[in-house]
Amino acid sequence: MTDVVLLLLVAAVVAVVLLSVLYVRKSDGADISLTSKRKRRLAAIVASGISITLVMFIVALSLGSAGTIPVTDAISSMFSAIQNGVHTGDERTIFHFRMPRAIVSITVGIGLAVAGCIYQAIIRNPLVDSYITGVSSGAGFAAILAIVSGTAFGFALGSSLVVPIAAIIGGLLALTMTMLIGEKAGGSSTNYVLAGVVVGFMFAAMQTLVLAFSGDKLRNAVFWLYGSFANLDWSMVGLVVIPVLAMSFLTLLWAKELNLVLLGEDQARQAGLNVKKFNRSMMIFASIITAICVAFVGIIGFVGLVVPHICRMILGGDHRLVLPASIAIGGFMMLVADMIARMAITQSELPVGAITALIGVPLFAFLLMKKGRMYDG
Repeated sequence: MTDVVLLLLVAAVVAVVLLSVLYVRKSDGADISLTSKRKRRLAAIVASGISITLVMFIVALSLGSAGTIPVTDAISSMFSAIQNGVHTGDERTIFHFRMPRAIVSITVGIGLAVAGCIYQAIIRNPLVDSYITGVSSGAGFAAILAIVSGTAFGFALGSSLVVPIAAIIGGLLALTMTMLIGEKAGGSSTNYVLAGVVVGFMFAAMQTLVLAFSGDKLRNAVFWLYGSFANLDWSMVGLVVIPVLAMSFLTLLWAKELNLVLLGEDQARQAGLNVKKFNRSMMIFASIITAICVAFVGIIGFVGLVVPHICRMILGGDHRLVLPASIAIGGFMMLVADMIARMAITQSELPVGAITALIGVPLFAFLLMKKGRMYDG
């Protein structure tokens, strides 16, 4: 029965994807505008992304290092735990361990993809990712300092929230320094990037010094640095999901302004946009999203770089299409990476950041070879 349910779920996803592809191909051959074609592609991407995410969420509840729970039992246990509370071992495993992890992994994937998309638009550089402002280095330094010293800003590590709080404070401190240096240097996008690089190097150096004296806590510190969803619980879910999703979807309101920025500062000003103020606001906005994601799960690279590229290669540069597509793709990409990280080796767990790179590199390389000419000039 379990295998039948799983096969039906997979078949449903395959059907949605195939129908989406056929729909896109049919529309591409029709006599309609390029904008209409790209909107149809967006509809296909969103439909496929939501379908795959839902199926992978159910699979994530079923599979885990503690053992495999039949799909039907996993679904019923999830609803039973939500409605009546936790009573059985399966309900405890799913509700307290697998559900928070799956929900946060989807959220972090969305947040990092959206942040990377914003940075690439503002700075007008396809090599920029969601850590360009030095936020990750600042968060990493503060988190590792808390792990190694056993305290964070006077609070002992008795609570699971102490390290994330320390990381958020460190990330926001790095962001503040980046913005101050960038403003003093002239306030252009390039100034902010250079300031972020300088601040990032400074915190990375301090991070290395702390690691050098970490002793027996080195493994925990390094594992945090490379990203993990292992220590998440319901006390953290709301702190990640609510602000990250709210801010990620809010960015859709500024898609037209991001398109104007891509045209160049002079043209954006002529269209009535206060470019300097907008860039500053969006840099802060994206950096806060990044800081929250990094604080709870560590530094997970490549999602913020690859997902926006994939969306632009398929849909073009219009952020009214790229942003929602990034949301659809980023969530399931991170969920799949987390599942691989916890299932690849028995009774062990791999860093999620390494898995995202292994997934993203060949995919991005393939797309780059197919559509890389869009970046010429």
